Order: sequence, then structure tokens, then C-alpha cells
Amino acid sequence: MSIAAENVLVFPRSLFEQLGVFQGFSADVDRYLPKILDKKNNSFQPRARAETDPAFKQIIPYVVITDGKSILHYVRGKKAGEQRLVAKGSIGIGGHINDEDHTFFADGLQAFQAAVKREVCEELSIQGAFDARPVGLINDDSTEVGRVHFGIVHVLFRTPEQVKKNEQVITQVGFIPIEQLKTKRERMESWSQLCLDNLDALLK
Repeated sequence: MSIAAENVLVFPRSLFEQLGVFQGFSADVDRYLPKILDKKNNSFQPRARAETDPAFKQIIPYVVITDGKSILHYVRGKKAGEQRLVAKGSIGIGGHINDEDHTFFADGLQAFQAAVKREVCEELSIQGAFDARPVGLINDDSTEVGRVHFGIVHVLFRTPEQVKKNEQVITQVGFIPIEQLKTKRERMESWSQLCLDNLDALLK
């Protein structure tokens, strides 16, 4: 689907301000997530407008896949939907929630998790039950991309042989030991840097 035709799930920045604005990573999922996913607090907006309107935050699932010792890492290819992140390294799989998922939001978090699964399985083939759990939140108002997005960080525990690539928008896919991954930090998108800096919260 082209950006021009896509409608994405957003919530007003005013709600974020009511709940308490933070910069960077927060592990306080219970404070923010139920309010953000409450149907009365979110809506679908044209993505073309949402990408440039800081009055709204686009809700982005961001799933870190790990076996506890290494983490799935990839590089965003030229076909990636977010052109401002092309060629950046990443440890988060996910994307926008669009209006094709609108029926999911009748049942709160459980329904949201179904949308998260769909996003991840577009890019990866994953063996076993999809039991990713939300462990953190990301807000980065220091970048043009970050000002209009809000990340909901999940962790999914899998071994390398349980994960295979589906889509061509991600390249150089592989599990990398955590200590080695830290040496690649400066070549990663800002959200992945924040996840690396908060691995204790993610992997607890």
C-alpha cells in the first residue's frame, strides 16, 4: 500500500502530555499502553499527513527478537516504507498499524497483539507460538522521524533456526552476539540504540 493511500493508527500528543512526556526509553508500559490503546483515545489518520503533523503520534510496534545471548539485526533496504531510515541498522521489527486492522481494537491489548504479529510476520517467518510481550516504550523527539512516532517495544524469544526472512525490504539479517552488536550501535537507527542502551529492562 502506498503512503498516499494508507491510514495509520495515531493518538494525540495531548494525551501523551497528560500521561507524562518522556524522552528516550520508558519501561512503564502499564501507565501508557492501556490509555493509548483505548479506542476513545486513538484514531486512523492519513499517513501522508501524520508523517508531518507532530500533534499526533503514530503507534509503532517494535519487536526485538533474541535468544538471550544474541539479537536479530538487519539493515533496512531501499524498498523500506520509511525512506528516512534506509541503510540504517536495526534490531526492531514492526511497522504502522493501518485501518485494515481496525477490527482488532475491539478487545484491547490482546487484539493489538494480533496486529503486532501480522506486522512481524510480513517480514519474517517465525516458528512456534507468537508470544511477544510489551516491555517498554520509545519516544524520541530529537529527530524528524521520532517526533511523529511512538514505539511500543516487544521482546520475542527465539533461536536463530526458528527465524527466517520473508521480505526484501530488510537485508543482512542475522543473529549477532550482544557484545558484538554494541560495536555497531552508532550505525543503527535511534530506536535501536535506545533498545541497546536498555537491554536490562528488555531482557529481564
